[in-house]
Amino acid sequence: MSDPFPICPQPPDWRVDWETLDRTYPWIQNLRGCAQDPVRHAEGDVWTHVRMACEAMASLAQWRSLPELERKVLFTAALLHDVAKPACLRVDAEGKVSTRGHSWRGAIMARRILWRMNVPFPQREQITALVRHHLVPLYLIEREEPRRTAIEVSQTARCDYLAILSEADAKGRICSDPEKLLNNVQAFADFCRTQECFDKPFVFPSDQARFLYFHTSNRQPDSPALEDYTCEVIMMCGLPGSGKDYWIQQYLRDWPVISIDQLRQQLGLAPNEPQGPVLTKAREIAREYLRGRKSFVWNAANLSRQARQEFIRLYAEHGARVRIVYREVPPDRLFAQNRQRRNRVPVSVIERLLDRWETPDRTEAHQIDCILD
Repeated sequence: MSDPFPICPQPPDWRVDWETLDRTYPWIQNLRGCAQDPVRHAEGDVWTHVRMACEAMASLAQWRSLPELERKVLFTAALLHDVAKPACLRVDAEGKVSTRGHSWRGAIMARRILWRMNVPFPQREQITALVRHHLVPLYLIEREEPRRTAIEVSQTARCDYLAILSEADAKGRICSDPEKLLNNVQAFADFCRTQECFDKPFVFPSDQARFLYFHTSNRQPDSPALEDYTCEVIMMCGLPGSGKDYWIQQYLRDWPVISIDQLRQQLGLAPNEPQGPVLTKAREIAREYLRGRKSFVWNAANLSRQARQEFIRLYAEHGARVRIVYREVPPDRLFAQNRQRRNRVPVSVIERLLDRWETPDRTEAHQIDCILD
């Protein structure tokens, strides 16, 4: 089986093969000519910055000392860390350049790119988490709640890897305050060590303690929590064609199911039509189950964090335990299975879903089960 990762520098010379990388990946070429804020990035366009950041990473002793697979993860994250800047580029009337939101959008783009490259799920999700949070070490000490941010980030990204990526990011640019950025990265690393979340996720006393910490305010992360649930809600999550219905039939046959697809059919709506009436009806049914303390399955794509959070808040208000079951299959199989469905989803709808594809993580629910076929 061929290596799914982009070609990575190897000893003894640790050379970055830009000719192959530029030729192989259009998303690298797409960075050419994308303007940046000249104050923070006087080196030029995004393509130039990414090259400098990758070269900086390849020169770091702490990166070179890692096992090969971990080096590949970090190097791929460096290649992708600003992949969304062209999509997020804005230039105002005065010529000021902004790429606000590029780390969030970049994580979604990176996930889609790496999924099609068949990068294994654990490494892919680590890369996307690094892309999502690559700015955090540069500015954590300036945030109002650095502890909460560090703990939250540690649930998905290894903060020691994040420090390496951010050091390369800082060294791979020309700006007026490079030493300040590097000092901030060091402060981030030191702070995460004190919070015991530098090379591992912060450990909560229980699943309920973790859930309450991320869903309520003014709560300490090490505070215990009473696990007294009224019922359990299993929220399915995955692209159309990933096998959510099959999994429910196999393992939850006797559970009540609120199926967005079935409600859509009952209401005579197509997947590419406004879904407001479908979701309204689904909420009504969910509230009935929750008031009756009855466990159930919520079966929908639920691909964006925002979409999931709206309903997780509803479940939490009624004291339910929330378990997310995430299903994923390789791209070729997904589109093949969708074609075989009785009510297939238009490819254009799937492509739109991919544009907001965020896999669920430990900050969202009591339990996350990722089932990969």
